Amino acid sequence: MAGAERAPDTDVILIADGLFQSYAADLHRLRLKIQAGETEELKESAKLVRDLRAAAHLVLEERSKVDKLRKDAAGDVGRGALDLDAARDEIGRRLACLRRAGGG
Repeated sequence: MAGAERAPDTDVILIADGLFQSYAADLHRLRLKIQAGETEELKESAKLVRDLRAAAHLVLEERSKVDKLRKDAAGDVGRGALDLDAARDEIGRRLACLRRAGGG
């Protein structure tokens, strides 16, 4: 079941990585044009850099939030130590109540 829970995160990471790769490829193409002397797209290049930076930052922030939620949820499971003596006493009390109620 851990694999089923992991699949949506993996999909999101793959999508974000695809967007990142796409922005990086666009930026690389623009850089090559600028190096070739085609400077009319400088403004678009700066916008792509900002978009790439913002997208990467957003993905990392969201990933951190998901990781924190996952850690918080996992931290609540089994947090306290089991008091086996208290559990044994409680079971004994309940059995005694059942015996009294059953007349035995």
